Amino acid sequence: MEMSTNKINAANAEISATVTAGDLDKHFDNMAKELSKQANIPGFRKGKVPVSAVKKQYGERLMQDAESQAVREALNIGLDALKIAADALIGEPQFSKFDKKEDGTIEMTIKVAMRPEFDLGDYQAKVPDFKAPKITAKAVTDRIQEIAKAQAPFVDIEEDRAVEDGDTAVIDFEGFVDGEAFEGGKAEEFPLNIGSGQFIPGFEDQVIGMKAGDEKMIDVTFPESYGSEKLAGKPAQFKVKLHKIQTKEKVRMDAKLAKQLLPGEEDATMDMVKEQVQKQLENEERGKLFNEQLKPELLEAFVAAYNFDLPEFVVEQEMDMALNNKAREMSEEELTALRDDQEKVKELRETFRDDATRSVKATFIVDALARAEGVNVNEQEVMQTIYFEAMQTGQDPQATYDHYKESGYLPAIQMAMVEDKVLSGLLNAKMATAEE
Repeated sequence: MEMSTNKINAANAEISATVTAGDLDKHFDNMAKELSKQANIPGFRKGKVPVSAVKKQYGERLMQDAESQAVREALNIGLDALKIAADALIGEPQFSKFDKKEDGTIEMTIKVAMRPEFDLGDYQAKVPDFKAPKITAKAVTDRIQEIAKAQAPFVDIEEDRAVEDGDTAVIDFEGFVDGEAFEGGKAEEFPLNIGSGQFIPGFEDQVIGMKAGDEKMIDVTFPESYGSEKLAGKPAQFKVKLHKIQTKEKVRMDAKLAKQLLPGEEDATMDMVKEQVQKQLENEERGKLFNEQLKPELLEAFVAAYNFDLPEFVVEQEMDMALNNKAREMSEEELTALRDDQEKVKELRETFRDDATRSVKATFIVDALARAEGVNVNEQEVMQTIYFEAMQTGQDPQATYDHYKESGYLPAIQMAMVEDKVLSGLLNAKMATAEE
């Protein structure tokens, strides 16, 4: 076997080999001899099968195995020559050339990629200084009142006044299109929260000003995007009767409210409620600051700070993914034009190279930071996250998880979770240092 190697850079290398027919025959013969010891061929006792019979029965499969063995041998010899450990490889080796000649010779070039190695240095110093969000006493009070109001019972308004924005109007209604009642357009003593946007645009506005006992006809038009094709875009009339007006009971910031909001605390006080709400608001504001500003800025700073070679095939895969995503957004006419012009496809694909390079670079930086910080996310954590988000949106958790798994999305979700943990950890450490 003739062999040559080329280490392109720290992350990419090539192994070229010429496998002669004689090399393949040696592998073929050795495999046939091994198989003869255990093959079951009619007319022969097990372990006594002639090699010639094995070659006749399994010749095609043995030659395929011999070629695979030759490839593995070329790869192993090439990696030894390049001084590359097998566990340093990323992904599967790629063939850029595999030619089978008429004389049985195989000429091959195998591309291999390695995990980039680079020095993180004092990476904590690259985390920017920032101030922790400050929560005002008013914000705490407003949030407590908001929570308490959501749990407060409705009470009837005794005074003789009209419906105002924010009230709950208890109404009977029946809807008509072209003078005929339609299915699902009728209800009795329905509690309509004015300002909630529950009904068709314009409906709630026309309830404002009604008094208990009033009846009126309300004219509206169903939106074009309405779920029912029979009603979408149609003008409608609703016969409405107002029974009573309700509002939420006024909130009193006292021990009773504290016990209501902290049911697990026997001696609950409003100070305890305020402390808990303070922490909740701080976490919300910190999460908003981290996600919308600091984490993207920190990742960009890391990407700008480190320079290293990237595995070519990973960047190419990222470009292919971006191209496929773009294709899904295109019209059939645009796709047809691309199919008929491969040069345009190449040009479009090339427009994604810079973003793909940045994305791959960021992934390896996060991976290195995760190892330095001892951060990891296991499959159980990924499953729990998917389950929680599915339940939040009313989806089947197991079905959602299975879909992501079958589609190959789990590694990307896991990497996103690792990135979030790493960057959040660095920012939290910086904030804790700033507060000391």
